[in-house]
Amino acid sequence: MNEEQGQAAGDAVVPSDAQQLEVIGVREGSFGVSGTGDTSGFGGLTRPVVMPPPSAPPYGGWFDEVAEHLDAGVTGGIEKVVVDRGEITFHVARTHLLQAARHLRDDPTLRFELCSSLSGVHYPGDEGRELHVVTHLTSLSFRRRIRVETSVPDADPHLPSITPVYPTADWHERETWDMFGIVFDGHPGLTRILMPDDWPGHPQRKDYPLGGIDVEFKGATIPSPEHRRRYS
Repeated sequence: MNEEQGQAAGDAVVPSDAQQLEVIGVREGSFGVSGTGDTSGFGGLTRPVVMPPPSAPPYGGWFDEVAEHLDAGVTGGIEKVVVDRGEITFHVARTHLLQAARHLRDDPTLRFELCSSLSGVHYPGDEGRELHVVTHLTSLSFRRRIRVETSVPDADPHLPSITPVYPTADWHERETWDMFGIVFDGHPGLTRILMPDDWPGHPQRKDYPLGGIDVEFKGATIPSPEHRRRYS
């Protein structure tokens, strides 16, 4: 995607140093929405949504050791490796996610004993890979930290739960299901953790409506946008 194409897609210019990045959409406004009476002054802002490209080995330092042992233990399961801003991310196919988690924990040369966080991301423009799950693993033994990322299509948002390997992922996976609608097969109790059980939809998806939903909190109500005070 060149500069002229970026401008035609919404006057968004791809930075010269990002020409090799994967452009998956154009974001409008300061918060990615338009037509909402944005008072920030950035309502006319447009910029491309880009994904960093795969990195080629050698990756540098201990990254190479981890990549070599992970690839050996999860043959064919690593889709790509990205080194960006001094961090390494392993993109793992969902069919190999549980195997990769066990190998990362149990291999004596890796020993990523702790799952410190797991969260979802919604990229509507990443066709066939709209929903991403990002997991941060820490090796307490070697003082190392990596990121494991797995993507699933919006039409089939299923991937295996890693709670049998990392019990700390239990509530993280529940929150990711609650906020994004990603289904973790094999989870011991995949129920909502923040929203009420009968809440419709998943609030952190990009296609979730903003405002206009009556919310009760200790007897108070939040009026819909058309009844709120306007500042423009």
